Parts: sequence; C-alpha cells; structure tokens
Amino acid sequence: MFENLSDRLSKTLRNITGKGRLTEDNIKETLREVRMALLEADVALPVVREFIAKVKESALGEEVNKSLTPGQEFLKIVQRELEKAMGEANESLNLATQPPAVILMAGLQGAGKTTSVGKLAKFLRERHKKESVSGVC
Repeated sequence: MFENLSDRLSKTLRNITGKGRLTEDNIKETLREVRMALLEADVALPVVREFIAKVKESALGEEVNKSLTPGQEFLKIVQRELEKAMGEANESLNLATQPPAVILMAGLQGAGKTTSVGKLAKFLRERHKKESVSGVC
C-alpha cells in the first residue's frame, strides 16, 4: 500500500515542484490528484477530507521561504501534514500483557498481512528477544 501511495504522490508532487509560481488552480489540481491517490490506497474518506483541507489551508496562507521555490514549499507542507496525520513520533510496541500477547492482523487479500507478520516476528526476535509464533488464516 505505502509503495503504491508513495509512487503516486511522488509523481503528482513532481509536477508541482517544477512550477516557478503556485496559483490556486495549481494547488487545487494537485490536491485533487493527492486525494485520488489516498482514496485508491484505501485511506478513509473523512481522513482524506481533513488532510486535504489542512494542506489547502496551509498552502494558501503560507509565506514562501526565499530559499525554496513555491513548489518545494508546497511539498514541505504536504510532508508536514502527512507526518501529523500518521503520527510525528514512533511509539514503541507495548507487550506488557501476560503472555501470550495477541496481535490481530486484518486486511484484504494481497494486502501484505503475511509479510507484515513475518517482519513483526523478526523485529520481536531481534529487539525484544521474544519468541514469536503466529498463525495466519
């Protein structure tokens, strides 16, 4: 999911970073593409609407830094809002429950659940020195 989303966002934002001047039309067109990329990546509609509104509000009211082009400034705004939406800090995994700790993985076919479980098991083995057994149905 993140790889496809990253590719779509990169392609969309590459179009605006080359612009010497940002207009409201440029911003609207780019945000429409960003909205489509997020929706195709199965991001919830209310989250997408809130994200787009925050980016638009920031972009239209932002003073452009003299060392950055307007396109780079817009890219910085999108990055900042994505970081806010996804969480600005990494949270550690809390396994303080009585063993066994149960972690439920749910998703559509082909979404990467099995791969994620394998990566999580490797992470737990290396960092937390925990034995991990997982069942995938």
